[in-house]
Amino acid sequence: MSNALSSPDADCSVEDCRSEAVDMVIRPREKDLGGGFKVRRVLPFHKRRMVGPFIFFDHFGPATYAPGEGFDVRPHPHIGLATVTYLFEGAIAHKDTVGSDIVIRPGAVNLMTAGRGIVHSERTPPGERASGQAMHGLQTWIALPKEHEACPPAFSHHPADELPAFDLGGAQVQLLMGTAFGRASPVPFPWGILYAAGQAPDGAAFTISAEAAEERAVYVVSGTVTVDDQTFAEGAMVVLTPGCDVSLTLGPDTKFAICGGQPMDGPRLIEWNLVATDKALIEEAKADWADAPKQGWTGRFTLPAGEAEFIPLP
Repeated sequence: MSNALSSPDADCSVEDCRSEAVDMVIRPREKDLGGGFKVRRVLPFHKRRMVGPFIFFDHFGPATYAPGEGFDVRPHPHIGLATVTYLFEGAIAHKDTVGSDIVIRPGAVNLMTAGRGIVHSERTPPGERASGQAMHGLQTWIALPKEHEACPPAFSHHPADELPAFDLGGAQVQLLMGTAFGRASPVPFPWGILYAAGQAPDGAAFTISAEAAEERAVYVVSGTVTVDDQTFAEGAMVVLTPGCDVSLTLGPDTKFAICGGQPMDGPRLIEWNLVATDKALIEEAKADWADAPKQGWTGRFTLPAGEAEFIPLP
């Protein structure tokens, strides 16, 4: 998605934590984008820019669209990152400039690698626009390692039945990316990563080992997560202390995500929808996007097939 909030650096708060197993607890910045559609931004945060390669973490919804209503994120560019869309409810029609034209549904993963540059749109599919739908999910950006930040753009779609699904102490979990809990996801990424999502209708208890990833965080989508004797509610990102096994207790009707991985190979800059190791790369991309309509979309940035609209450079 396009960076919908005014600043990519979330004006979050830090919640007090008493457990040695918890390094930091981040409470997100929240904004209503209209019609009750809420976006909660957790990363980046000035006290914690990344967790593993995760540099941007948005929780959107839950929201309900009436018949005839929907959302339209017009074409916009990305560089230097990969986007990962994961839905708990709803459907999103994705189109991009490598020829992808697909609808993502709950439990599936869309991995869009921007590399040196890609343009995409996200809209409510026609069927759901006609019937109405509930929408709830996570939008994350993961930084590409330096040697890959200018790679050719690419896209891969992985339906729910391709991803490892298993019981973890009473929680129903999908391993979206990486290797953990004795499973390996088929979703490719050229850096050490951990990404899982799950739900615990009746509560659950399990341990995230230190070996799962060097940097780890648990995001509470809904319900509660308890570490030691401290309980964290909906919207909290609980960043775990490196090097220790951490036991979690989940309350009934809890949805959650686990993210992290290998520490990134240096800091990243974010401006609008652009991520890079060097400010000059961002300035070049901004200039190319501003010039693209003047050049008839024949340069570095083009429009997805069938699209005529676009989001201008702010």
